Amino acid sequence: MGIYVEDVHLSFGTKVVLDGVTVVANNRETLAVIGPSGAGKSVLLKSVVGLLHPSRGVIRVGDQVVGGLTKDGLVRMRQDVGYVFQFAALFDSMTIADNVAMGLRRLEGITQAGIDERVRECLELVELDGLDARYPSELSGGQRKRAGLARAIATKPTYLLYDEPTSGLDPVTGTVIDRLIVRMRDELAVTGIMVTHDLHSAYRSADRIAMLYGGRIRFVGTSDEFRSATDPVVRSFVEGRPELLEGVT
Repeated sequence: MGIYVEDVHLSFGTKVVLDGVTVVANNRETLAVIGPSGAGKSVLLKSVVGLLHPSRGVIRVGDQVVGGLTKDGLVRMRQDVGYVFQFAALFDSMTIADNVAMGLRRLEGITQAGIDERVRECLELVELDGLDARYPSELSGGQRKRAGLARAIATKPTYLLYDEPTSGLDPVTGTVIDRLIVRMRDELAVTGIMVTHDLHSAYRSADRIAMLYGGRIRFVGTSDEFRSATDPVVRSFVEGRPELLEGVT
């Protein structure tokens, strides 16, 4: 099942960030939400998991309305949503294996042997097998990103949210991450939303692209449709030409 965002509004004081956002990540697809820095991309992700609370609108994750969940309901919903943080957010004092095992230790009925096996599977899936005993400081930036992805998939979520997954990475390492995002969709059948300002990453890893601009979704379509769009906001982003935004509302 997909993730549905309908007419969502969210402000911080007098600053309007989301001004009627409507967008859908369909079942088993990866939707890239792109836009300039400060457009509200990460705010949208945090709203999906109930970390921020819109003043209006409805967000559904599968058949669950996020705004209507109790505290316990949110905890259960989040167990089915893997979140890949922008800077991996690994705990420096813990080994990579212990970082990946964090969510598993909160599950009922799983043995230590089961945890160890699942950690091994996840590290193999993101091509970090053999590095389980290392600490985050001993890994490269790309390896830390992959470890964060392994932690996100450890509990076998139905949904994956990626916050700037290629930020701070060189082009080659970024491509590795993009290929892993595609692999998560294909092999684990997850529904994903990735927010990014990296257009090349969106082209490589997403089924569709949605552009967030001015608090609203300005465009949704495939990579080819995005490249050929005539909207001046889209063209400005594709071509890197800020002058195209003059007079745009």
